[in-house]
Amino acid sequence: MKNSLHHVHTLGGLKASGYQPKSVKEELRHNLIEKLRNKETIFPGIYGFDDTVLPDIERAVLSRHNILLLGLRGQAKTRIARMLVGLLDEYVPVVAGSELNDDPLAPISRYAKELIAEKGDDTPITWLHRDERYVEKLATPDVSIADLVGDVDPIKAANLRLPYSDERVIHFGLIPRAHRCLFVINELPDLQARIQVSLFNVLQEGDMQIRGFKLRLPLDVEFIFTANPEDYTNRGSIITPLKDRIESQITTHYPTAIEIGRRITEQEARITAEQRKAVRVPNVLKDLIEEIAFAARDSEYVDKKSGVSARLTISAYENLYSTAERRILRNGETATNARITDFWGIIPAITGKVEMVYEGEQEGPHAVALHLIGQALKKVFLQYFPNPTKLKKGQERDPYGVIKAWFAAGNTVDLLHDLPDNKFAQELEQVAGMQRLVDNTGIEESDTRVFMELLLHGLAEFEVLNKDFILNKWVFKDFLAGNGLNDTDEDDTRDMRDLFN
Repeated sequence: MKNSLHHVHTLGGLKASGYQPKSVKEELRHNLIEKLRNKETIFPGIYGFDDTVLPDIERAVLSRHNILLLGLRGQAKTRIARMLVGLLDEYVPVVAGSELNDDPLAPISRYAKELIAEKGDDTPITWLHRDERYVEKLATPDVSIADLVGDVDPIKAANLRLPYSDERVIHFGLIPRAHRCLFVINELPDLQARIQVSLFNVLQEGDMQIRGFKLRLPLDVEFIFTANPEDYTNRGSIITPLKDRIESQITTHYPTAIEIGRRITEQEARITAEQRKAVRVPNVLKDLIEEIAFAARDSEYVDKKSGVSARLTISAYENLYSTAERRILRNGETATNARITDFWGIIPAITGKVEMVYEGEQEGPHAVALHLIGQALKKVFLQYFPNPTKLKKGQERDPYGVIKAWFAAGNTVDLLHDLPDNKFAQELEQVAGMQRLVDNTGIEESDTRVFMELLLHGLAEFEVLNKDFILNKWVFKDFLAGNGLNDTDEDDTRDMRDLFN
């Protein structure tokens, strides 16, 4: 709008330009229609919602509805709300000096009305960019009606020498100041019920009354609310009359496929150019990170009502890079491939992101994190190797027979966390039969080591081999050798669960 009217700075000039006021909802609707007709991307960077959430949002905008986004944490609810700003007109005119963003042709505040009455067509106007028309408030139990709606300001009354009955003593809250804007209230159930009641009028009639004043403000606001279903039982609820006034309730969800999760993780993770140059992360490890989140969402140790945020995989991905980077810095190396052994460094990214049920709390956060990694390893392992517990029909030869025989002879593999690349390769390559089995998967040569490592971890998860965590290394040995090492001090050898409890 401003591009064609940038020279307009008075009410008279605005009238002469042919400008016609539009409500916020009409702006959103009009601009969405244009984008849909032009086949433009409306929500860039939002993945996995193309056939579910995004069409519902577009329908709500076309219907000029206020919206409630209902979903578990880490499902891009706030990001989607912020992106709706892109559907507003780039600039809109406002009466200069107005605290309520008054439209020069449809003023609502006393200030704007009196200024226009005094100056007429010479009333100065300014232009408000759409980025300035976004207001966000995190609902907390201490939010008051005065915060949202407004209250009488005794200091203003004293300075202006006005009685409390004069509307000019009102200090407007966030909602009146969001006139002609998008107003987002995050975690709506956290608002006390009596505060939620204060939203009735503005949602239904589009007006606002403050402190018993007969003042009526015909506000023009597009409301976007977000809420977590868990909140309905744990912290509060959205009162039924308010829910009834929010025209569209849209349910969000987590990624339904590993590929979608990977796109989100790689887009959001903050990896430096230096890290990308020094550390290569094989695709199989990217899939493994996503499988950990899927395993957590299905785990009996994790509270499903709380959900598992996409922030888990994002933080884990960042930690995987950092763990490999730290390793090469300590070893004086310049580049490396990430390893499954490096996943010990992502445990802190898991433990703080999952809300555990009673059984999970009994196990302990570190043990649960290791369990989730183990479940993910089994899932990824079976995508490349045959199930070691189920020989195919008619298959007489065990594909893992040579490997099992090598470990049965008393051999072990010690994978220290910070082992240099050459010694890491030596540890893996000494296992008879493993190289050949990995080569049969048809993977790239650069991924050979990580698939050899996957083979070891997978066989351990299926209890073909025994895997112990000893100080700062993983030790793989024959399963029948038991959980301890005969030549290792008893105090240094611990079961994984005992170590982290």
